[in-house]
Parts: sequence; C-alpha cells; structure tokens
Amino acid sequence: MTVRKPPNAALAAVIEEAGCTYQSLAKAVRAIATEAGQTLYTAPSAVHSWIAGGSPTDRTATYIAEALTRMLNRKVTLTEIGPGSDSIGEAITADPLATAADLGRLVMHRRRDFLALAFSATAVGLPLTYDHQAAAATLRAARAGGRVGTTEIATVRQLTESFRTADNRLGGGHGLTTVTSYLTDTVIPMLQATYPTDDVRRSAYGAAAELATLVGWKMHDVGREGAAQRFYLLAFQLACEADPAGHGAWMLRALTHQALDLGQPHHTVELAEAGLARARGEVDRQTEALLLVTAARAYGANGQGRDAARALLAAEDAMLAGAGSAAPGYAAASGPVSATVASHMGKTLTEMGDHRAAERHYRSAVTGRAPETYQRTRALTIANIAKSVGAQRRHEEAVALWAQFLDIAGDVTSDRSRKELATLRSTMTSYAKRRIVGAAALAERAALVPPSPMLG
Repeated sequence: MTVRKPPNAALAAVIEEAGCTYQSLAKAVRAIATEAGQTLYTAPSAVHSWIAGGSPTDRTATYIAEALTRMLNRKVTLTEIGPGSDSIGEAITADPLATAADLGRLVMHRRRDFLALAFSATAVGLPLTYDHQAAAATLRAARAGGRVGTTEIATVRQLTESFRTADNRLGGGHGLTTVTSYLTDTVIPMLQATYPTDDVRRSAYGAAAELATLVGWKMHDVGREGAAQRFYLLAFQLACEADPAGHGAWMLRALTHQALDLGQPHHTVELAEAGLARARGEVDRQTEALLLVTAARAYGANGQGRDAARALLAAEDAMLAGAGSAAPGYAAASGPVSATVASHMGKTLTEMGDHRAAERHYRSAVTGRAPETYQRTRALTIANIAKSVGAQRRHEEAVALWAQFLDIAGDVTSDRSRKELATLRSTMTSYAKRRIVGAAALAERAALVPPSPMLG
C-alpha cells in the first residue's frame, strides 16, 4: 500500500503570506535557478504538486526558499517551508578559518549543491550585524605552529596579482580551482602561524582577504552567485581582522556591487553607507571616491535620485582631490581608480535613465584601461556603451560597438560576457528586422561563437 504524503501546509501558508500566485512563484524559482547556473522549467503545476505533498529536489527547495525570501523581505528557511535541508552551512560563522577550509573542499570536490547555491538576499545584510570582536578572539586563539614573516606574505601578494592578471585577460573560469586551492591549502593555514609583530599578522590577513575576494569575483564572473557571496563574506571577515575601517569597508563595497549587479538592491544603501562610515577619515581620497560611487549606485537602484546625484559629485571631487596619490592594494586591484569611478558613474546614470551622460562616463572608463591588461572589463564596458548608444536611437553606431565587444570577448571564459553575447544576439535580431545596416551580418557572426566553458 502506498503511503500518501500529507499536504505541505507550511509552504502553502508562506505562499499565502507572500500574496503570490503559483505562476509568479514558478517564474521566480526559474529566475533564481538561472542565477545559480541551472535551467529549470518549473510550472505552476509544480507549485501545486509541492503544496499537495510532492517533494522538490534539494536544489529546487533552496530556490523556493530564496524566492519567498525576496518576496517577503525576510528570511524564509527550508525548515519553515518543509522540504529539504541546507547542508552547506551558515553564511557567516564565528570561525572564518574553518569556513574557508569548508568552502575550499566544496569547490575542489565540485559539489554541485554548493556551485548551484542561489544568491541570498537575506545574507546581504549580515555584515551590518557582524560582531568582529567575537570572531577576533577565536582567530587569535588559533595557533598551529610555524612562523610567518613578510617574505611569505609578499609571495602571497605576488601570486595573487598574477592570478588577477590572468583573470582580467581570460575571465573568471580560467584557473578558478587553482586559485581556490592556493587559498585554502596554503594561505589559510598561514593565518594560524606565529608572527613577529601584530602589523605583520594584519598584513597576512589582508593578503588572505584579497585572495578570497578574487575567488569570490571569479565565482561571480562565471555565474556562481551563491558561492561568490560566500567567498565575499569570508573575505569580509578576514578583512575585518586586517583593517576593519579601510579593508572592511572595501568588502562591504564588493557585497553591495554583487547585489546591485543581480538586481537585488535590498540592504545595499545600508551596506554602502556603513562602508562610508567605517572609512571616514581612515582611507585616502581615491578609496573614498570608490566608496562614494558605490553609494551612488545603491541610491540610484533604490530610487533615491537626489542622494545618487550628490554622491556622484562627491565621488568626482574625492577622485580629483586624490589624483596622484596611491590607493591601497585592495582598492587598486580593480584597476585605475578614475576608470572604475567612471564605469560606476555610467551604471548609476543608466539606472537613472540618463543614457547620454552614462555614455560619456563609459567612454572615459574604456579610455582609462589598457587593452592588453583589462580585456574582459573593456569588453563589458563597450557593451554598456553600445546599450547606451542604442537607447539614444543611434542604431548603426550601436552595431559597430557590439562588433567591437565581440572582437574582445570571444575568448573570455565569463558568464557575464556570455550574457552580454545573448543581449547582442537579441539586439541584432531586432535590428535586422528593421534593416539596420550591419545587423544581420553581426548576428550571423555572433551565432558562430561557441559557448564558454563554465565551472562544474
């Protein structure tokens, strides 16, 4: 005799609280799965089946929970809605060294449940309540022997720069597991060593934070957004041990940008403002400019146009005031400060609908980046110029710009580049129907580009 599972009243109650239809929930689940690198064909009938007692897969269950979390602006857990269990662990723990080891194993073993982890809207706000002092006590108690000095730390920084250079040229999918292995097998164990001075210890944590940030960035670039978020949060914890004011603020910036890139602006204003508050009077003007333009993006994405405009002006003033000064390594890692500020000014103005001004800043960003060093970033910025030009109805010029993007991005292993390629194809199809010169030929050329290989 088959035992019939009872209806999932808990899931039904949360769906009712969210006020969503089966169709809207199914659509949200599909979208979150796409963010995590998985294609689902969830239909309203599947939602009905889950409520009737059917069991979604573990991965689908996490997508359901995240979809409802975003709808309700509160954390919806798997326990609350019934099916599945989260075996990945907490996003932030009191022992970041143990977290780093666990994350490394998940990547090296290519754990699909981790690589397919969805971005968590709730986790965006976790740094706002993070107790750095409690974690610091745990970290200072961690000793596993050995002695580390400035030579070993300099080696970590040199290798990190080499990994970053390759990432800029070839995309996030290039060498991702190698970088992760170096972080977890070599660098994290160094943090349990004995140091000659406290300054050297802080420098070691700063170097580890930069490397963890690079892993998070690479995960973000290949579309593994949940995994990227976990590495960014780990880097935030490590940065707080190195320099809670400057480096800690910088990691709040990274978490803010990821959420904004994914169209999840909730908590981003608070994060950006918290970063500015931490850094005020503690960082150089170049770094301040980068934090200010991040705040501008957050304000723009949350409909606070006046605040965004004020932050843009303040960012420009700070950048000019700091011209000629050197930013710290963690801030310089994103490339020339003027180009980074210009790029994010463009994104903010795009969000605000000012495509002409956005175009001007995007062009400045492209000019400020060396082609042979920042291949992927230049390609993505050119795509942004093409979209800005297209929004101004200069369609033939947009075709030429999209062709430039294709020239650069074809060999880059990047999910972000892949998504822009999809935009190119869609745009050229539309343009070709309207007989825009060059559109049909570019569409044919883009169709021949093979898909980029992604991680596991």
